[in-house]
Amino acid sequence: MDPFDAGAGGLLKQPKSVWATAGASVVAFMGIGLVDPILPSIAQGLDATASQVSLLFTSYFLITAVAMLVTGFVSSRIGGRRTLLLGLAFVVVFAGLAGTSGSVGELVGFRAGWGLGNALFVSTALAVIVGAAAGGSAAAILLYESALGLGMACGPLLGALLGDASWRYPFFGTAFLMAVGFLCIAVFLKEQPKPARKTSPLDPIKALGHGGLASAAVSAFFYNYTFFTVLAFTPFVLNMSPYRSGAVFFAWGVLLAVFSVIVAPRLQKRFGSLKVLGGSLVLLAADVLVLGYGSHTAAVVCTILSGAFIGVNNTVYTELALGVSDAPRPVASAGYNFVRWFAAAAAPFFAPKIEEWTDVHIPFVVAALTAVAGATVVVVRRKALTLPQALDSARAGGTPTAEEPEPKHATEDGITVFAN
Repeated sequence: MDPFDAGAGGLLKQPKSVWATAGASVVAFMGIGLVDPILPSIAQGLDATASQVSLLFTSYFLITAVAMLVTGFVSSRIGGRRTLLLGLAFVVVFAGLAGTSGSVGELVGFRAGWGLGNALFVSTALAVIVGAAAGGSAAAILLYESALGLGMACGPLLGALLGDASWRYPFFGTAFLMAVGFLCIAVFLKEQPKPARKTSPLDPIKALGHGGLASAAVSAFFYNYTFFTVLAFTPFVLNMSPYRSGAVFFAWGVLLAVFSVIVAPRLQKRFGSLKVLGGSLVLLAADVLVLGYGSHTAAVVCTILSGAFIGVNNTVYTELALGVSDAPRPVASAGYNFVRWFAAAAAPFFAPKIEEWTDVHIPFVVAALTAVAGATVVVVRRKALTLPQALDSARAGGTPTAEEPEPKHATEDGITVFAN
């Protein structure tokens, strides 16, 4: 079935509950890049340094990483709908409080609470979309990936539009939009059935005992350091107005969405997942080196171009995490995300510190080296990462055999993945 088919079960013919959850997902993903264009404004408004303001990302993703161990525990006990509403409530409260912050310390703390709410929401959203969607999981997954890309693209744009007047307004705007999302889900989404098996917080840790999953997680850890160096540190290097910075990261997000949803699957079908991932990581390393050492114009172009490589990487890493081990998909995803989000927390903290210790170029050298390290793990551990070749077979039109199980995209035990 073509997921873009407007007929029954197609992407455009989904229940209101699916659209409500997807819409809230867009806003949730917007929160990741929302602060990008206003980081310099926040630093100026709160009389803070770049390293202090970058803690907005560090606290957010540190809490997100730890929360990955408990989101399955919560969802498997109270159900998907209540978990979504709980996560949205946390975001509404803490995003609103972030806008009232009088110091960097307060803002960082409120951003951490926001991260907990976002983890609860996005770690459950795909399961709910797949469970409520018409026509199987293909259109549902595409809709979720599209929501992710749209949110990552629009977050910086919203931050720029509202942040031009005051750095506080983007936080209030997010709180308002998430409150609308809360109401839509409360009205349109029915309660989801609870899974038969309850998840333990230790299950994701145990799943990392699988060599393939551990390899994917370690490679993704290095990659995410590069990813979030670009996302959190580059705005200080570009040193542009909120509008200009927002436009740059909007273009970055558009490339991320297009390459994640459209280009990556086609590349995987032709070349295979591991070759595509290794090549994309190396190209990303070259891109961030030029970003760090090139002219201002080159830095802008390379920032936008990095979205293409990041989009490809996100898609391939998702499938590696979900398909490489025999662990239940939500458990494998939680373990994988637990490892990789620590890099998302580390990069925004260390990049400006490295600049303070050395110069503005070296953070990008480190980011290039971590991308190469991620590619090296893929090459060295390629035998442990061979199961996803079944995904390539499926894309090429082949029928997976007993040794080549079908791609693990959807959910299991009623809990979802949040791998992108």
